[in-house]
Amino acid sequence: MSILPYALARPFLFGLDAEAAHELTLGTLARVQRTPLACLYGETRVDDPVTVAGLRFPNRIGLAAGLDKNGRCIDGLASMGFGFIEVGTVTPKAQPGNPKPRMFRLPEADALINRLGFNNDGLDAFVANVRTARFRQQGGVLGLNIGKNAATPIERAVDDYLICLDGVYPHADYVTVNISSPNTKNLRALQSDEALDALLGAVQERREQLAATHSRRVPVFVKIAPDLDDAQVGVIAATLKKHRIDGVIATNTTIARDAVKHLPHGDEIGGLSGRPVFEASNRVIRLLRATLGPGYPIIGVGGVMSGEDARTKLAAGADLVQIYTGLIYRGPALVREAALALKG
Repeated sequence: MSILPYALARPFLFGLDAEAAHELTLGTLARVQRTPLACLYGETRVDDPVTVAGLRFPNRIGLAAGLDKNGRCIDGLASMGFGFIEVGTVTPKAQPGNPKPRMFRLPEADALINRLGFNNDGLDAFVANVRTARFRQQGGVLGLNIGKNAATPIERAVDDYLICLDGVYPHADYVTVNISSPNTKNLRALQSDEALDALLGAVQERREQLAATHSRRVPVFVKIAPDLDDAQVGVIAATLKKHRIDGVIATNTTIARDAVKHLPHGDEIGGLSGRPVFEASNRVIRLLRATLGPGYPIIGVGGVMSGEDARTKLAAGADLVQIYTGLIYRGPALVREAALALKG
C-alpha cells in the first residue's frame, strides 16, 4: 500500500490545469522512479499470472497508451502494480500535437476530453527511453503503441507505421497499431475495409521479416474505436483474422457527447474517456468476442473505475483490462483493487 494516499494529492492536482497536472505527475515519476521514493505511491503487484497471445502477464491489469507518450516513466508507473504497461503513441518524427488547451476534466462524469494529437518526442527519443526501463527484466509486459505523423498524408500512412514498427520491434513485448485516435485528421479512416486491409497486410508482412531478423515473433495488436456499428466491427474482425493479427484492443476514446453535453467542457472537441465510454466499449468487446470466437486475445479498455468494472470487462469477453482515466480519478489503489477483483 502506498505511503502517500492519492486522496491527499488529488485536490492539489485537480486545482491545476489538466495538462499541467499531467506533466507535473510524469515529471515527478520520472525523477523518483528507480529510487526509494517510489514507495510513496507504490502498490504491491498482485500475482495472478495469465498467458495471452503467447505472453505471460503477471496479472490482468495494464496501463493504456496515451498517459506516457514518450516512455519516460515506465518503471515509475510499474511501481503501481501493473501487470503490463503500454506507452506511446509514438510517431516517426517529433510533433507538438494540437494547440493548447487540449485536455479537460469532467469530474461530474468521471471523464476526460483530450485532443492532444499524438504529441511526442519522436521515435528515436522514445526508443532511448524504453531501453532504460527495467520493467521487462522484472517480469512485466511492455506494449509499444505506434501511429502516424499528422503531416503525413493518409495515403502514405503505411510508411509511418512501418518505420515505427521497425524501430520499436526489438524492444517490445507486443506492438499496438493505433488507428482509432479521433485527434489526428483522417486517422479513423484507416478502420475502413480497404484501408485496414492494406495497412494490416503491410504490417504483417514487415512483422514476419522482423521476426526472421530478430529470431523473435512479437505479437501485434490493433486498437479500435468505440464509435463503430455492428457491420464495421464485423469487417474489422474479419480483417484481423485474415492477416493473422494477434489481438485487438477495444476501445479508444469516443467522439459521442450524449452523456456529457450538459456539463462544463462537455462540448469540447476531442476524445472522451472515462465512465461515459464504459458501455460503448463493452458493446464492442461483446461483438468482437462473438465474431472472433473464444481464444482470440482481446484487451478491454474504457471507463474502468473500480474492480467491479474490471470484472464486467472480462464478462463482456476481454482477456485483459487496461485503465487510464480511472487512474487519474482513483489513483494507484485502483490498480491493485482491479487486479484483485480479477484474481482467480
